[in-house]
Amino acid sequence: MASSSPDEPPAKETPGTECPIYEEVICLDRVEQNQRLAVEELIKTEASYVHTIELCVCDIRVHLQQKQLPDIDLEGLFSNIDDVLCVSKRFLKGLEATVSQEPEQLLLISALFQEFKEEMESVYKVYCACYEQALLLVESYKKDPRLQQEIVDTLNTTVPHTGASDLSFFLVMPVQRVTKYPLLLQKILENTSARDNAYSALQSAASAMLEINANINEYKRRKEVATKYSKVEHLTLRERLGRLNKHSIAKKTTRLSRLFMHEAGIVPKTEDKEFDHLEEKFQFLASGVTELKENVTSYLNNLQVFLLSKPQECELEMEGAAQQYRRLAGMLHRTIFPEFRRRLDQLVYQPLCSLSETLKGPQQLIRKRLDKLLDYEEIEEKKSEMGNMTYDEEATMNTYLAINTLLVSELPTFNQVAMQWLGQILRSLVALQRDLAKQVLQKAEIELAQLPHSHVPLPTFWKMVKETLRQSGAQLNSFCQKFETVMPSPVVQPLSPAEERRVLSLVSKHGPEKLYQVTSNISGSRDLDLTLQRGQIVALLHEMDTKGNTNRWLVDAGGHRGYVLAGKLQPYHLVQSQKPRMQMLAPDAGAEKRRHSYTLPETPRPQILVTPPAFQVVAGYAFTARSPHEVSLQAGQPLTVLEPHDKKGSKEWSLVEVNGQRGYVPSNYLMMVPTQELGGWSLPAWSLPTQQT
Repeated sequence: MASSSPDEPPAKETPGTECPIYEEVICLDRVEQNQRLAVEELIKTEASYVHTIELCVCDIRVHLQQKQLPDIDLEGLFSNIDDVLCVSKRFLKGLEATVSQEPEQLLLISALFQEFKEEMESVYKVYCACYEQALLLVESYKKDPRLQQEIVDTLNTTVPHTGASDLSFFLVMPVQRVTKYPLLLQKILENTSARDNAYSALQSAASAMLEINANINEYKRRKEVATKYSKVEHLTLRERLGRLNKHSIAKKTTRLSRLFMHEAGIVPKTEDKEFDHLEEKFQFLASGVTELKENVTSYLNNLQVFLLSKPQECELEMEGAAQQYRRLAGMLHRTIFPEFRRRLDQLVYQPLCSLSETLKGPQQLIRKRLDKLLDYEEIEEKKSEMGNMTYDEEATMNTYLAINTLLVSELPTFNQVAMQWLGQILRSLVALQRDLAKQVLQKAEIELAQLPHSHVPLPTFWKMVKETLRQSGAQLNSFCQKFETVMPSPVVQPLSPAEERRVLSLVSKHGPEKLYQVTSNISGSRDLDLTLQRGQIVALLHEMDTKGNTNRWLVDAGGHRGYVLAGKLQPYHLVQSQKPRMQMLAPDAGAEKRRHSYTLPETPRPQILVTPPAFQVVAGYAFTARSPHEVSLQAGQPLTVLEPHDKKGSKEWSLVEVNGQRGYVPSNYLMMVPTQELGGWSLPAWSLPTQQT
């Protein structure tokens, strides 16, 4: 039997037994290498992105600011890019810190994304929502050769190495970066083993970035809806009528019907206590801003009128204290008050107008929300009955939800900022008033020190003032009494027969206490205004117009009724004559005792007498009684008016007696007719004074 030699070399192992293990090692090395490359790409691209944004903020924007181009809206172009840069720089610092901790790097990167999730969403959603508007600005600047050349010169000066021809190259980078985060994380995740401890953390980070992008898109959609419905359009009546069609009329009719059912309690309202609370705060703020703006406007107008009056420039033959007054008043009118008005307009009125304009957008959006809410409720009711809805109805419901969500999320911040803005305006107003009072007091003290009574104790000074006023009042009263004895009384002017009949008609309808005389010609310039001549007699019906304006009175001019200015009327009363059944018309002595245009010196004052005709009340129209409290009438039937009103004081019904029966009839069914021919006015007769030769 043969045996193997000890010097014989051992048999070689088959190489195929190690091949699978070798390939697995190579595969793992390739995956780890791709993973490292993906992580390096995340960090390097973030560093490049932050560097580009810094160039945009620190170089391009600063260079444009230094040019001071009023036609370029830098805030609209760059939006909140400062906030984006701040968050990105801190995020980059955290990414670079993970490089030295390689075993836990993936876990740290995942945790970093989770940590910056809310900050990234808050800054990027604002930037992305304003990005479309920034692009519109860039396109508008391209149409202006001068502005476009300025922008190109800025890019060539600050960032020539980029080769950018317009700002859109830089403005799009934040939008691209936030959408790239999920892709970078997904690439790292694809090169990470499912058994790795960081795998689930990377999945969560990638999902968080996808959620951020979805929220940004939703926020952008809501902002677009809000922008569409918050625009305040100033349309003429013709343009509004041109927008009407069958669809819009049907939609508005449905909304109005739904609103009536809400108010009547037929259908319940959709309650949103959170929004109702926010809206109440907003409306309170809006009403306060409107009222303050009206008051400041009136204040500025009154101040302007005050500055136009310059009594200190009148040549008064007075010495002493009057000279100090003229110097002080002249100084106030030339310097202090004009400067105060300028600062008031700049620091209070203009910011108040800007705040008022800012409130118009949310106000319009709140009104649109109510319209969409009514549509939403109508569709919900239809859906519950039919079980389905159309694409347009679904879009309408989504529009309401978008507007409501946006208002609920944005109104708290808006109310807070607007309240701070209003508070600053009020503080400026108070500071201006305090400065004005301080300046006037300083100037007044200088002038008061030169007066002879400047060192007199205050009680003694006021006693002197009262005594001086008393003496001056007594002198003025004595002068008026002497003037009354010298000046003749006014002459009562005659009226034409036609005017006489019209006045008597007004007296019979409204009573003598309602008569007024027109003091100057009136030309009606508004709807329902009357055009009257000076001296014409009217009867007062109501001391205000339909809007509550007490400066416009409703009067009866003896046929026409309308409005006239109250300041152009004076009371007119009937003076009883000593003769029976005689009366005289004369102006009210209390309203205007002396009128030089009516005065004839050394002429007797004749009385203008008129014999009033006898009148009888008759039924102007036939009336049939409808209850035991009423009485029937025949047209032209004589009757007696017992009370010109009913038991509640209403003048629409009158208590009358006819044929021995008493009852109520409509007051406008009655009329007064004369029983005899009207007598004319007796003309005054007096002899003219002979001329002195």
